[in-house]
Amino acid sequence: MYDHRRRFEALALPHMDAAYNLARWLSRSPEDADDIVQDAMLRAFRAFEQFRGENIRPWLLTIVRNCWRNRSADTHRRGHTPLPKEDDHALAFDGPDPEAQALRASEGRRLEAMIAALPEEFRSALILREMEDMSYREIAEATGAPIGTVMSRLTRARTLLKNQWSAEDAHVVR
Repeated sequence: MYDHRRRFEALALPHMDAAYNLARWLSRSPEDADDIVQDAMLRAFRAFEQFRGENIRPWLLTIVRNCWRNRSADTHRRGHTPLPKEDDHALAFDGPDPEAQALRASEGRRLEAMIAALPEEFRSALILREMEDMSYREIAEATGAPIGTVMSRLTRARTLLKNQWSAEDAHVVR
């Protein structure tokens, strides 16, 4: 049992940040993300003997997504939808110019809001690729979608973000 635990910790713990980031983006709540990751790690540990792959990251992130989906389904059944919370830790630029810092933080919040508004399958693919630097194959494994679907979801997510950004810029200029 001790050896089993040490092996799990050695393989899984390096991916805790990735698990948390995915859970946070999916749930849109740091508190919910903590709960989702805790549940996912417990489930992963319990099922670790069945893990046969070489790369634990896609397997672990699949469990995170499933925990989030289960939690969302439970919340939906209960009819409780939490309001989105303001992120006190907005993206900030460590440059010397306060105006540039404010502009960068504003753009960061704007991008975060746009990503959060994407449909789940696009948001998941985008987060796993751009923020977690996973390969298409790893994303396909983590999401259970074919590689072609992963590629099209990424293209669609990027297009949606680009169009939304451009539309908002055009609206501000008018």
